[in-house]
Amino acid sequence: MASLNKVFLMGNLTRDPELRYTPAGLAVASFGIAINRAWTAKTGEQKEEVCYVDINIFGRRAEIVGEYFSKGSPIFIEGRLQFNQWETKEGQKRSTLRVVADNFQFIGGLAKRQAEGTATKEGKTQEAIPEDVNLDINNEEIPF
Repeated sequence: MASLNKVFLMGNLTRDPELRYTPAGLAVASFGIAINRAWTAKTGEQKEEVCYVDINIFGRRAEIVGEYFSKGSPIFIEGRLQFNQWETKEGQKRSTLRVVADNFQFIGGLAKRQAEGTATKEGKTQEAIPEDVNLDINNEEIPF
């Protein structure tokens, strides 16, 4: 039987991306996104819920996310689910489900913000991402 593990998410960052590097020098950005869902109940009452998802992204894409995104920024993520299990020092079993992003897209008018020279979280004027930036990542570089 064939398998498919593909996720598409669009939401807003819940915190600034945490950018770090593996001992081999591979960039890793970790952040969370909030995905809102609104609907009308049978009673006519407006309902809303929020789903929070942790995201990891690697390589040059991680560096770009770390540079151009901050808490509240809208983002579109394409990736896969990853399930991790571990045992605490006290012997309790823990698990987490997160998304490993393969790709992302800027949404929400980034081009307009760049044209206006909107300040980034560091207070510097934001510049457009050069068109020749290579976002390709070799899956052999990802440590798992």
